[in-house]
Amino acid sequence: MSASGWALTLACNRADAEAMPEIGDVFPDLLDPPTLNVEEPDPDRPDDWVMTAYFADEPAPDLVARIVALFPAARDVTIAPLPAADWTTLSQRGLEPVRAGRFVVHTAAHADAVRIGDIGIAIEAGLAFGTGQHATTHGCLLAIDRLAKRRKFSGIADLGTGTGVLAIGAARRWRKARTIASDIDPVSVAVTRGNLHDNAMPEGRSAGRIELVEAAGVAHLRLAVRAPYDLIMANILAAPLIDISRDVSRLLAPGGVLVLAGLLQSQARRVRAAYRRHGIVPLRQHRLGEWPCLVLTRPARAD
Repeated sequence: MSASGWALTLACNRADAEAMPEIGDVFPDLLDPPTLNVEEPDPDRPDDWVMTAYFADEPAPDLVARIVALFPAARDVTIAPLPAADWTTLSQRGLEPVRAGRFVVHTAAHADAVRIGDIGIAIEAGLAFGTGQHATTHGCLLAIDRLAKRRKFSGIADLGTGTGVLAIGAARRWRKARTIASDIDPVSVAVTRGNLHDNAMPEGRSAGRIELVEAAGVAHLRLAVRAPYDLIMANILAAPLIDISRDVSRLLAPGGVLVLAGLLQSQARRVRAAYRRHGIVPLRQHRLGEWPCLVLTRPARAD
């Protein structure tokens, strides 16, 4: 049986997990660096976390040692191939429909969960982040749903789109808006393109369509040309959210709204402070477990 990749898994404590997004680019020497992910498997055991690093090929022992060294409390370290035949089974595990306001994120197997009045978003588990299951995605969808009750947006950007779930949700909520979705990972862009097709969402630059670009942060001409935006969403990690705070703030129109997620509660103050330095102030915050969703705004200019 061929492997679709390799996974390094270790147990760590909460302090190690919260510090991980701050480590920056620790693999500048690698052409294909691993993807690191931390999660809290049991909310009733808040100090027990798990880190998983994903590799395209079997990692060398020195690379494994470098990663383990990033987590001082690491224990129960394992490394194993990911069988290709098992990927779908593993990724679909527990993927029941997720309801966030009017949104229902579901796989094809659960399409019947969408009721009259719901906004269904079909997302299959796969190689990109964002099935609606994670609290960060769930929190962003709730924020979008609540904003739609009070605001209309015409220019929307989704930075770090993953599977495109937030871009699709926003485009469904504001059907006349012009939406652009970006991701640094070409796999995510390809996955999003497939999800647009599955959700009968047209790709393109005009109103009611979603434009897709491959970009690191906001470093793409199309993102600049279409600015300013009255709604920007970014569900990534605390460190990159802080790093791009100036550039993102410049893209936000006066009176515009910024929805940020992917950070832990302990990181929320630093993220808010980074944006406040550029004139972006809090509107509200809600939290699912340890994962807050920040809703910020650039105050409209006085007439």
